[in-house]
Amino acid sequence: MVGMKLVAICDQWKDKVKEVGKRFGVATYTDYDRFLEHDMDAVVLANYFHQHAPFAIKALRAGKHVMSETSSNATLAEGVALCREVERSKRIYMLAENYPFTKFNLEMRRVYRTGEIGRVTYAEGEYNHPMSIDDLNSISPGTKHWRNWLPSTYYCTHALAPLMYITDTMPVSVNGLSIAIPELTRQAPRFNDPGSVILCRMNNGAVFRIFGLWSPGHSNWYRVHGTHGAMEIGRGPGYFGPGSVRVWHDPWDQKSTVDHDRTYYPDWPEHGDLANRAGHGGGDFWTNFYFAEAIRTGRQPFLDVYRGVAMSSVGILAWKSALEKGAPFAMPDFKKESVRQKFENDHWSPWPDATGDGQAPASVLGKLTIAPKVLARAKKTWKQHGYSVD
Repeated sequence: MVGMKLVAICDQWKDKVKEVGKRFGVATYTDYDRFLEHDMDAVVLANYFHQHAPFAIKALRAGKHVMSETSSNATLAEGVALCREVERSKRIYMLAENYPFTKFNLEMRRVYRTGEIGRVTYAEGEYNHPMSIDDLNSISPGTKHWRNWLPSTYYCTHALAPLMYITDTMPVSVNGLSIAIPELTRQAPRFNDPGSVILCRMNNGAVFRIFGLWSPGHSNWYRVHGTHGAMEIGRGPGYFGPGSVRVWHDPWDQKSTVDHDRTYYPDWPEHGDLANRAGHGGGDFWTNFYFAEAIRTGRQPFLDVYRGVAMSSVGILAWKSALEKGAPFAMPDFKKESVRQKFENDHWSPWPDATGDGQAPASVLGKLTIAPKVLARAKKTWKQHGYSVD
C-alpha cells in the first residue's frame, strides 16, 4: 500500500516461519544476526513486548531503519541505549503505535491544532481489553510468557499515544496505582494485576489520566479538555465505538463561528481507500505510511525514538509508583546526555528472565501462585494452538 516490499522474515519457530515465507515468497531466517545481513533497507520488529530494544539496536547498527511494534524499551537503561544508537546511526526509528491514527483521533488532532478548544488542561485515555480466560491463555503460551508477567501499567501506549499526538505534549512526571482483582487473576496462570490508573503531568502543566488493561468492561475512549472547550469520541459497542467525535463549549465561552455542541462522524483526511483496508481502525495503514514517508524524506516521524521511549517509560515509572503507593516519579529527558547518564545502568525490571538486585514483582500483591487445575487448563489451550511449553 505504501511502496514497501517484503523481502525476508525471521522467527525462532522454524516450521511456522518456513510456512509463512513460502506463502509470501520471501527469504526466511531463524537467526536474527543472519537475517540482518539480508539486502534490505528496514526492519519491522514484532517480537515479544519486553525484548524490542536489543533487536532494534542491532538492526540500527546494521544500517537498517527500524519500526518497533510495541514497547520501545523494557527498562530505563534500554531507553538510554536506544536513543544513543538512533542518534549515532542517523537511521529512522518509529514506534508503531497505531491508535493515534483512527479517524476520530486524527480528527481531534486537527480540531486541536485549529485552537478551537484552547490549550489542553486535562485528558483521559482508556485502553481496557478484557478477554475470556481461554482467549487470554491462547495468546499467552507458557508461564514465562510476557503477557503473564506484564505489570498493569506497562501497556499504556494505546491509551496515552493518541492524547500525546492530539495535543503534541510530553510527560514530565508519573503517578500510578495498580488494581488487583485476585478472583480474576486466579483463573489464569498470571502473575500480574489486570488494571491500573496512571496520572501523567505533561510539559504544558496538563494532567492526563490513563486507564487499562484487562479489567472487566471493554473500554476504548479518549477525551480532551482545553481552556476554551472540550472534545471526546463517542462511547459504544465495538472495538472503537461508533467512531463519532463530539466538540462542545460553555455558552459564555462560545465563538459565533462554531456550534455550541456538535457531534459528527469524521472521514479520513486522505488515503481513505487504503486505510479502510487495514486493521486497528485504519491505524495499521498509517504506521506503515509514516514509516515509509520518514525513510524517503530522511526526517524522523512524529512517533520518533524520544516519544517512543518516553511513552514506554511511563509504564515503567508508573509501576515503580504503584509499588510505592502512588508516589510521583520524574520522567527523564531522554534527549539530554547529561540526564541519560544517570539512568544508563537502571535495569530495574519485573520480567522473569531479569537478573540482578532490586527486581520487581509483577503484582502489587507480591509473588502470586498458580493452582494446578488452572495450569492444566492453560496447557490444554496451549497444546491446541501448537505450543509445547510449560
